[in-house]
Amino acid sequence: MSLRTAFAFALFAGLSAASFSQAQAADYLATSPAAISPVCQEQGVINRAVAQFDRLVRGVPEMPAVKINAVSNVSATRFDPKTYPSGIERHYCRATAVLSNGENRNMWYMVEKTQGFASMGSNVESCVDGFDKWFVYDGRCRVLR
Repeated sequence: MSLRTAFAFALFAGLSAASFSQAQAADYLATSPAAISPVCQEQGVINRAVAQFDRLVRGVPEMPAVKINAVSNVSATRFDPKTYPSGIERHYCRATAVLSNGENRNMWYMVEKTQGFASMGSNVESCVDGFDKWFVYDGRCRVLR
């Protein structure tokens, strides 16, 4: 075997091993919500979800005049890496919204990376159980769960 052939073989074997370990890491993250980065707990993300709820309550007729006073029990429910099933990285999250009328409701939200204005920043979509009057996210916020 020539030196050039041996070098090419060694290079190919090294690249194949590196690709295999990266694929395993991506698959592990997709199936284990506990291993997800804390995107769901970022204060900016929660603030955007609460602001979206405030706009909804003010803009939709016959909605109760309530606000979210606090958000607790924040957790990640799912992670879709950039390569699965589309080219958009998505973090799915769940929290408990404490409303100004004393009720606790499930709040579901999704963070899409690089989907903000002009593909800069992130997009946040949120839904609170019982407040999706027009079924934008299907019954009981199913699309974001």
